[in-house]
Amino acid sequence: MNMRMTMVVLAAALLGGCFLAGKRGGETGMTLHDFGTPPPLKEVRARPAKVALEIKAPQWLDGLGVNYRLSYADASQLREYTRSRWAGPPTQLVAQRLMQTLDLTAAGQVSGKCVLRIELSEFSQIFASPNDSIGLLQGKALWLDAGRRSLAERPWSISSPAATADARGGVAALKTVVDRLAGELLDWEQKLTTSGRLRACFD
Repeated sequence: MNMRMTMVVLAAALLGGCFLAGKRGGETGMTLHDFGTPPPLKEVRARPAKVALEIKAPQWLDGLGVNYRLSYADASQLREYTRSRWAGPPTQLVAQRLMQTLDLTAAGQVSGKCVLRIELSEFSQIFASPNDSIGLLQGKALWLDAGRRSLAERPWSISSPAATADARGGVAALKTVVDRLAGELLDWEQKLTTSGRLRACFD
């Protein structure tokens, strides 16, 4: 009887050890992504007044999923990686990155005369084949005056190749397109300022 009980206890201990070891070694935890450390502030021409940034996007970009599309199978189907998530909604991450890079202020936190509005329509990893993908940002940018009238408007479509065909590659490519967007927005602002089209923002 004692021998039988001893065998039962030993068997239970061995099974428990195998279960715990399998759980630690076999399960992959959730990975959270953002755009990394703040980039250096670009050399923005001194503005006489603050400029507010506003981001608009479809409802599906309010979630935390890292999205991708298989254009070679069904480009209309939006998919999410199961083990990867954004640390915050992509709209907030994009806004934070642009504010850090271009010295902008969140809409509602400044009483400036103008708003730079970014309207996102696409922000995902697009696969042309199982091993070939890009990070893609599409939408438009608008400069709005105090009465929310459009001073200037421009569509955007920026892409960058993903180094790997997974969430890590997609996130890195999307970070690159946001940083490229920042550079192009700055160039656009400087051209609009030189031409006088943003006079209502800074007079």
